[in-house]
Amino acid sequence: MPVINFLTPCIFDSGALKQLEVTAKKLGITRAFIVTDPGIKAVGILDKVIAALGSTPAGIFAETVANPTEKQAKIATQAYKDSGADGIIALGGGSSMDHAKAIGLMASHDEPLETYAALIGGAKKIHKIPPLIAIPTTAGTGSEVSIGMITTMENGRKETFASPFLIPSTAICDPDLTIGLPAFLTAATGMDAVTHCIEAVLTPTVNPPAEGIGYDGVTRALGGDWLKRAVKDGNDTEARWNMMMASYEGALAFVKGLGGVHALSHAAGRLHEKKLHHGTLNAIFLPHILRFHEGSADEKYARLRTAMGLKPKADLGDAIQDLNDAIGIPKTLSDIGLTAADGPGIVDFAQKDLAHFGNPRTMGADDYARVYEIALG
Repeated sequence: MPVINFLTPCIFDSGALKQLEVTAKKLGITRAFIVTDPGIKAVGILDKVIAALGSTPAGIFAETVANPTEKQAKIATQAYKDSGADGIIALGGGSSMDHAKAIGLMASHDEPLETYAALIGGAKKIHKIPPLIAIPTTAGTGSEVSIGMITTMENGRKETFASPFLIPSTAICDPDLTIGLPAFLTAATGMDAVTHCIEAVLTPTVNPPAEGIGYDGVTRALGGDWLKRAVKDGNDTEARWNMMMASYEGALAFVKGLGGVHALSHAAGRLHEKKLHHGTLNAIFLPHILRFHEGSADEKYARLRTAMGLKPKADLGDAIQDLNDAIGIPKTLSDIGLTAADGPGIVDFAQKDLAHFGNPRTMGADDYARVYEIALG
């Protein structure tokens, strides 16, 4: 029997950052600990957030790495405890938000982080974490309203953690913070949002509200051409607004689950030395997974064609590949540094990833291997 729940308060509009001070006060945050990354600090967005907070933060951790790690989370958690903070502000893309969730979890729970992993039933051990305000600076991950986080563990595994207690207390989505994001990052994060919406629609879990939101996200990003517009002109405020909404909707939608695209992307993303961008991986894998699942969900494919503004018989995989080409996404995995030798490990890990279980059609090792081989180019 479906259990349907949506989700957390979200202050959404251009200029929403102005609500940070009052939001923190409502949540009882008097000594905030800000978690962000070096790029956000360098371009001055961190300074804007400190000004909007209206008080000196208890601490700042501005060294978050892409694909956040357990090792770094331990360091940042100790900094949080030492600062005497009573809440967290996550500022940045998915990495900063996932890192902030890990800090909150580790600061309030006693067992090793790995014991809370979703695949081993760790969700039932997760309880309340410190109040968390999430402020996204990209339009893609949706982590500001999602139940999950992903962390690369010290044992090399890239684990998913999922619990309603990991949903930020409040999201502040200000599209103005994405203005000036480079075209390539706009494209890659935008395709992350698109993939969230499409995979959420296709997974067989029953949740009509989430599915409807997923369709709207696809319509917004692709049917309305807002993604192309945002990539073409990073100062297009209307495009930035709509892409941040598509990103938000993607996270609302994927409470239903995800699928093979994310299983493969998570698996490839765990290869530290490759430094692969999650949204780029999603974009490259998506056309091939859509072709694999063709025929498994005909009604949903038809509705996705409508949402994307395509003709009734259009090939969804071809349409996504054409979009990738138009917005500058690399065509193959080889183009971003993956090789045939990486395949077996990626295939093995993909079958263990939580997203694997959301495929609309069963995918075995041979199926993943074939998709990987084709995507490799």
